Amino acid sequence: MAQIKSRKHQRTASFVALAATLPLMAHATTATEEVTQLPEITVKSQAENKYKTNQLSSAKQTQPLVDTPQTVSVINQTLLKEQGATSLVEALRNTPGITLQMGENGNTSAGDTFQMRGFSTQTSTYVDGIRDLGAVSRDVFNLEQVEVVKGPAGAEAGRGSASGYINLVSKLPHLQNSSEVSASYNTAENVRLSADINQAINDNTAFRLNVMGQEGGVQGRDVLENNSYAIAPSVAFGLNTPTRLYLYSQHVRQRNIPDGGIPTIGMEGFWNANPDIAQAGKVNRENYYGHVDDYEDVDADMFTAKIESDLADNLKLTNITRLGQTQMNRVLTGINTISAHDSTNPADWTISRSRQGVDQENKILANQTTLNLNLKTGAIEHDVVAGLEFLKEQQYTRNLATQMPDEPAVSTTEANLYNPNPNDPMADLIYNGAYSDGETQTAAAYLFDTLKFGERFQLNGGVRVDYYETDYQGLSLPRGTNALVASDISAHDTLLSWKLGGLYKPTAYSSVYASYGKSLTPPGSTNFVMSESGINSAAAEPQETHHYELGSKWDLLDGRLALNAAVYRTENENQFTQDAITQESIQEGKTIVDGVELSAVGQITDAWNISAGVAHMKTKQENQQSFRDNVMTRTDSVRWSPEWTASLWTTYDIAGFKLGLGARYVDEQKRVVTDSTAPANMPSIPSYVVFDAMAGYQFNENASLNLNVYNLADEEYISTLNNGGSRMTLGQERSASLTFNYKF
Repeated sequence: MAQIKSRKHQRTASFVALAATLPLMAHATTATEEVTQLPEITVKSQAENKYKTNQLSSAKQTQPLVDTPQTVSVINQTLLKEQGATSLVEALRNTPGITLQMGENGNTSAGDTFQMRGFSTQTSTYVDGIRDLGAVSRDVFNLEQVEVVKGPAGAEAGRGSASGYINLVSKLPHLQNSSEVSASYNTAENVRLSADINQAINDNTAFRLNVMGQEGGVQGRDVLENNSYAIAPSVAFGLNTPTRLYLYSQHVRQRNIPDGGIPTIGMEGFWNANPDIAQAGKVNRENYYGHVDDYEDVDADMFTAKIESDLADNLKLTNITRLGQTQMNRVLTGINTISAHDSTNPADWTISRSRQGVDQENKILANQTTLNLNLKTGAIEHDVVAGLEFLKEQQYTRNLATQMPDEPAVSTTEANLYNPNPNDPMADLIYNGAYSDGETQTAAAYLFDTLKFGERFQLNGGVRVDYYETDYQGLSLPRGTNALVASDISAHDTLLSWKLGGLYKPTAYSSVYASYGKSLTPPGSTNFVMSESGINSAAAEPQETHHYELGSKWDLLDGRLALNAAVYRTENENQFTQDAITQESIQEGKTIVDGVELSAVGQITDAWNISAGVAHMKTKQENQQSFRDNVMTRTDSVRWSPEWTASLWTTYDIAGFKLGLGARYVDEQKRVVTDSTAPANMPSIPSYVVFDAMAGYQFNENASLNLNVYNLADEEYISTLNNGGSRMTLGQERSASLTFNYKF
């Protein structure tokens, strides 16, 4: 039998090597500048609009944001730098309505796991408009901006985009020479170095290199480590010519010690049938309940070729080809049930542990061709977008366990509840023969048109047709059995997604709109796993999402400040439920989300910048019930869907200094959303508010220093909770980070 080798993480020479290369790259840039003389290029100062972005990067989105009949948030590089944000999760705190998840009961999810407006968006993350797969915690070192498009987006993105999607825009070369290096150190003894080097080679060619290295611990947690290294080279040909070619890649290596969380005992609202346990105190937040040999290794590689060609003044062709692969290998020790062992002394209590393993590989091959055409038919102006997309997505997962199917179960050593020992003997994980191998091939065609009737009225419509084939093979080990069961299932279908929006412009810098969108989520689209019955059955109908939105957008103060407001309803149909009489599985369940969202982004004065948003939503589920031992349980709302969320970040510049203040509010997030009368553990995540601050100083045009302080009030709050309510991760305690930036 094959056994996984445990690997301890050491701070390798690669980090030192990265630090050593930064001055060499800077020297190379300077040397080239001495030889190459380029024409003067006028660049619009970023200070003119630090937070506000006027246009999405996608060729499918032809109109300015003020004329886009949909809620869109753009989080740009300036905002991320001011906040000291380094991950996608930290970036998404700037838009309300997004929450994080931890995982199913004893399991801990890997990578970025979040939901938006009541629906999971884990598989709706894109890089430059191409779907991004893999259990990766994404870094922002190579991003120009993060685009959050809310509401069903099947017409743009294809299957499964029930509540929208997140698009990550990569940094690409340009003809302005620039070099910037950054070094940061925080109170978790975490060191981070990064560099962004852009160099023009001649009048039409440029090269860009982004690198990042990070090593250290996790604030408020023992043993854990986050170690990441990444490089993203890119080259552009034909800049300032009708045809431009971009070749770029990104390579990420993560070597972490993962976090299985801590017990929820002692938290406000915790419940246990044993009154002694129910009234016991909290555990130390620094406790580590994992094993000394736990690890998480991620290798993610992405290669992209992008061609843009101006075929005529009103006609542009864009083609992008992507090859990506992500390998995730992890061993994590999770915690589950507390046992008092008939003792009233908490020092004798234990908590059960389970060994969890992930060995998963994701691959994607994609090609997308888009044609943009501007024309007039009589008095009507058209912005037409037509395109084709071809995708091949694969996911292969090998199952791990502490014993083979025909061997007796191996117990896992329990941990002392209040004094866990990571050196306790623990069973090794082995491959038990079970696996899943899924592949989906998609061919899609899409067409959009924005019709402009003079300067006041616009009509926007789009349609996308997807034909997909999913093939799944696997060996599974059903619960309570010791024999592997083979599966070989295929499914195919044609999906039609569309949208329609009408817009009226009271002024040139404002709009009032109404829109509708329809998206489809076919079976097996989340993880390419098919089954004989249930939600992933090949015979199941796709879930249908219908979205209705009314909104208004205003660009004020000479276009420097964007104010947006929207009210919406999202309905998701064809969900699996059980018939209230026959108890048979039927697709008659429905989720309804009603919400309002407001935002303000941009500059109030030349010195005062703001990014703020607030969202309110109500969720409910209809005809959603399940049976256990002939007892019916109804589900009435959606887990992890707070009624209120809000975010604020504002800065003020004065005499070389920059002062910033941030706030985040998240309302109660319910875990128990059924009429079940059997409480256990934590029923919900209580509401919380967190304040952050920053102070920066610009020494000269090249050098600056930023101090960020997080969770000013040292508020203790639950960041994520598992579905069983027994495990949690606490939010970051009060901490600080110091960052030095230098431009060449």
